[in-house]
Amino acid sequence: MVEAQIKSVHYDVVRNQINEGNPLPSEEIFYIKGIIPEGISYIESKVYQSSKSIHKAETYTWKQPFNFQVNQYKILVADPLRSSEKYTIELHYYQRADQQQMEELKASINHNLAAYIQANLEISKGKIHAYNSNKVMLAQLDKIVSDGIKNYSHFIHQDFSGFSDIVKQKLEQREEIKLKKAKFNLLGRKKDREDNERTVYAHQYIDELIALLQNEADQYLSDNMFALVDIRSVDAYPTEKKPSSIPLNFGYGGFAMKRLFPSTEYFNGMYAGVSVPLGNKAFTKFLGNASFSAGVFLQNFEAQNGTKISGPIVNLPIYAGLGYKVFRVFRFNAGLVAVTTETPGVSNDNFNLQPYAGFSLEFNIWLGLNNK
Repeated sequence: MVEAQIKSVHYDVVRNQINEGNPLPSEEIFYIKGIIPEGISYIESKVYQSSKSIHKAETYTWKQPFNFQVNQYKILVADPLRSSEKYTIELHYYQRADQQQMEELKASINHNLAAYIQANLEISKGKIHAYNSNKVMLAQLDKIVSDGIKNYSHFIHQDFSGFSDIVKQKLEQREEIKLKKAKFNLLGRKKDREDNERTVYAHQYIDELIALLQNEADQYLSDNMFALVDIRSVDAYPTEKKPSSIPLNFGYGGFAMKRLFPSTEYFNGMYAGVSVPLGNKAFTKFLGNASFSAGVFLQNFEAQNGTKISGPIVNLPIYAGLGYKVFRVFRFNAGLVAVTTETPGVSNDNFNLQPYAGFSLEFNIWLGLNNK
């Protein structure tokens, strides 16, 4: 899609107003534009339906292009909003974290990692006992880092992927400490001497584990980070109301009948009907192009033996089936056609369901009814 065709809405940070008080575009992508406050290098926009949690939000970003000086940002909202809904839009403003902020961030995370290990590992009788499994400890250690940087964003938008397999292997070594130390025990040493040496070794192991965790955390934080400085929110803001429409179909199709005749006979003609889309194309392309279609053939038919072919209710063959739109205005339909037959000299009509297929042109007719 060409950029000139994409709508833009302006956000006024001073008045905390978006799109000059008008509803937001619905069922199409659009840009949020605004003036960049002084010192801001990175902006996140979180967009979500007001009836849902922020955890369901879609996040879109803008980052200052290298060292180029610009005074306006432009954020593409790439997931269309639904018609006649209310959305909350949060704009998170970040600035480059300075050296002091980074040192404080690293110190805080390193302190929490060390405190967690010291609180969850206990040295008793020369052995190390853990209050949680290695799997649980790894998950909680990862969360310490993730929670510690919740008010920061990585310069290259790289989420913390968790501690490495080296840390996992180090945790698994804990269960082997007694066996390792046993190799160094000399015959005839007293039990309290052995326990003391094992305790020293255990403390050494814990220190090494803490150092390994802190080193990997520091590596992740070695690049520049953005520090969150402000959040602006526009709550429960409405979107445009789209008019309701109904797709009308005019096409040409056919069906075959064999049951009542010596050989298969084919009947073709014009038909007209309506389609009910199975989804909204703005949100799901496949279901948006697919539909349930129904209508009538615009004429009755006559077989070679004189049998009259009509239909129930409206005295015209009635069709119903599934359709799929191709090339924007053409729809392929396939399903069943309901017909009745009347043969000369036979008083009763026979009802039949036969497969049919056809192509049609489709036109959307605005109804002016309730919005979607």
